[in-house]
Amino acid sequence: MHRQIRALLDAGHEVTYLAPFTYFNVTPAMGITAVDVAHQAGLGRARAALRRAAKDADLLLVHDHRLLRALPYRRPPVVWDVRERVSPRLLARATRRHHVITAADVPEATLVAPGPPLPGDTRVVHIGRLSTERGVNELIGVAERLVPHGVRMDLIGAAAPDVRPLLRDAQRVGLLDWFGYVPSRHALRMTEGALAGLALAGPSVPGVPTKVLDYMGRGVPVVSTPQCAALVEGARCGMVVPLDVDAVVNAVLDLKEDPRLRADMGARGHAEARLRHHWPDHAAAFVARAEAWAGATRHALAV
Repeated sequence: MHRQIRALLDAGHEVTYLAPFTYFNVTPAMGITAVDVAHQAGLGRARAALRRAAKDADLLLVHDHRLLRALPYRRPPVVWDVRERVSPRLLARATRRHHVITAADVPEATLVAPGPPLPGDTRVVHIGRLSTERGVNELIGVAERLVPHGVRMDLIGAAAPDVRPLLRDAQRVGLLDWFGYVPSRHALRMTEGALAGLALAGPSVPGVPTKVLDYMGRGVPVVSTPQCAALVEGARCGMVVPLDVDAVVNAVLDLKEDPRLRADMGARGHAEARLRHHWPDHAAAFVARAEAWAGATRHALAV
């Protein structure tokens, strides 16, 4: 919504966006036609929603491979934006039937700050959706353990309904601050100056979370689970730990006690993000590719 769709809107295209807005308590961005769908809707309901939304579209952009099985029979050209780990067989089959964008074509990207402040030592942040599989229980456990050390946790992002009571209770007793959904540009600014950015996704969550690039782009050291090891260790911009409360707390406290270490990690992450993952450097190529597949007409559909 804040990168691809914004780039299409800025290029003068009309965009219809299908997403579970209500489930995650998210307000759609201005300028799009929003279609609210149920979270994990069944195949029939997903196909019906796609059929209605794609009726006047010139391009159908899909980010979830499960929706490839729910495509309407009458549809515009389909683009699958692959941002997750998938089997080579599935990728080959999709390539024969549809257009495909991979990270080699349009890399994962963020909006990199020109010169973010140095990392501080009083708070950690987590941006992005909050759910059980995305480590919300571990986040609350980490927050509780950090309070005696003078470190506060900021959670910035929409939450699944089943974990909202846990977050409200944690906030009520002073363990953390949960801000709910915040527009991307504001969320990125709120990240600046943090001691660490947390990415505690479990192995069932596909792909490298964009939040890791967001932290890097704001000069914030990353504490992540092994899913992001290649990026974090390659850029030397943070620490990779198991999905374990003790391990995460120890990493955060190590950063708190070593200002030079966190400053160096923040600087290396920022440099890597600016070199390879700054969205404005890739937006034009993405729009041009989408326009070519759509026949350079004025409509687009993102899912």
